[in-house]
Amino acid sequence: QVHLVESGGGLVQAGGSLRLSCAASGRFFDIYSTAWFRQAPGKEREFVAAHDRSTNYADSVRGRFTISRDLSTISLQMNRLKPEDTAVYYCAADRDLVRDYTSPTKYNYWGQGTQVTVSS
Repeated sequence: QVHLVESGGGLVQAGGSLRLSCAASGRFFDIYSTAWFRQAPGKEREFVAAHDRSTNYADSVRGRFTISRDLSTISLQMNRLKPEDTAVYYCAADRDLVRDYTSPTKYNYWGQGTQVTVSS
């Protein structure tokens, strides 16, 4: 079993930066694929970034966000934030290579989410 806990969310002005962290416990060394998703009120959960053999980003965040991973943490560095980045951000993980990394249904482990609010 793997447990994920996000932190680092908050309120920031447009143009600012935040760094989200997702602390993992349990059998994290078994994890192959990791990702960040976000969900705004009234919208479906959407893909933000993925990290396995390579990194991949949603078009809306490419060049502004960076996903990284070390032995026990999945991080998301968010720069040049925009009001439309406002959402609850979730980290996700799976033991297998997730080929359809943009689909939230492909990941078995999830954190509880952290709120990011970007003011204009």
